Amino acid sequence: MSELSETTVEVNGHACRVWRKGSGPRLGFVAGFGGQPRWSPFLDALAQTREVVVPSLPGFPGGEGHHSLHTHLDWVLATRDLLVAAGLEGCDMAASSVGAGLVAEVAALWPRSIRRLALVAPFGLFVSTTEQVDPWAQTSNAYAALMCEQPERYAELNERPEDADPVEWALAQIRAVETSARIYFPLGDTGLKQRLPRIEAPTLLLWGERDRVLSLGYAEHVARHIDTAKELRVIEGAGHLCELDQPQAAADAVLQWVRQGG
Repeated sequence: MSELSETTVEVNGHACRVWRKGSGPRLGFVAGFGGQPRWSPFLDALAQTREVVVPSLPGFPGGEGHHSLHTHLDWVLATRDLLVAAGLEGCDMAASSVGAGLVAEVAALWPRSIRRLALVAPFGLFVSTTEQVDPWAQTSNAYAALMCEQPERYAELNERPEDADPVEWALAQIRAVETSARIYFPLGDTGLKQRLPRIEAPTLLLWGERDRVLSLGYAEHVARHIDTAKELRVIEGAGHLCELDQPQAAADAVLQWVRQGG
């Protein structure tokens, strides 16, 4: 397995970080709530058999330029540009939470741009008959328990490295929450439901059994609106960011899904 490398690409004139690790067919991953401040066990598990490419969206850790994005269309176009710049056109893609909602939009509007798709609890819908929690109405000390069944997993992802500036590290985390609010506030409804039927890529929906943000009822609603080949898998012992709670189980599910495409 190759070592982790870091490059940058430009989106709307701003630099966005791209991490790469592993070898094999290329598999992209766009992170969820809070972004990807550091490499994770889930990504390592994927990189055992794939070249894993992790681009950072504007405003999330490693990405700049979120203040120039004002409408939901701006965000969708920026996501599309980021994936193309990172070399992910036509590749398999996985994405989580707030990132998954944007990648789903790209799959819907550019149907041939993604080969096979794995979405972990994507934002983008409001379903009045299911339980949904607004994460932007919470205080920052509530995020870990809200996002993960094992809160220490979220804390580990966001723990400051010894060589990182404490002020800059804290600001990056605040900026990531602000950015996700710009995309999805209020209640995460972007009208994605109307566009889900346009997705052509075979789609895996991964859901934490104990997701406190978007319930399993929400998951079933998403699945009903995807017309292509699809599957909903529930990860036991996991919350909203199931790739943090159960990294190996989530990675195994993603890898099994993308392998089905040959």
